[in-house]
Amino acid sequence: MSFGRPFWPSFFSGGVVGLCSTGRAGGPPLHVWLLLFEIMIARHWRGWTKLQDADPYEALLKDKVLPGLKGIAGYRGGYVLRNDGPEESEFVVVNLFDSLDAVREFAGPDYAVAVFEPEAKRLLSKFEPMAVHYVVRVNMVSGES
Repeated sequence: MSFGRPFWPSFFSGGVVGLCSTGRAGGPPLHVWLLLFEIMIARHWRGWTKLQDADPYEALLKDKVLPGLKGIAGYRGGYVLRNDGPEESEFVVVNLFDSLDAVREFAGPDYAVAVFEPEAKRLLSKFEPMAVHYVVRVNMVSGES
């Protein structure tokens, strides 16, 4: 078995399958995993700012956006990753949720669509319009797996 290809119990497929948020690549749909296993969902999204807007955007995420998510039942925390290039800064935001219901409470029924504060739209120079959702298979940060 290779990394990134979770074992699916033999009573479903008899072997190893891939998994993505839509169930493509031979894996079962995400909602099937959620029903069968106690798991966590990682919501991954990327956006870019001009260099002069990177610090204000980071502050917006740190001071307003992420603290606002703490009120959502099933929100487990998140990460903001930043990579400053010569002309722009890339941000990767990963938020962790207990379930798709918690993701929907944050993002709405079409939960794959990216969600922005109005101020964030002014600071971002470009962004991915869709978030990607993953099943967290190993969590070495908190010692869970």
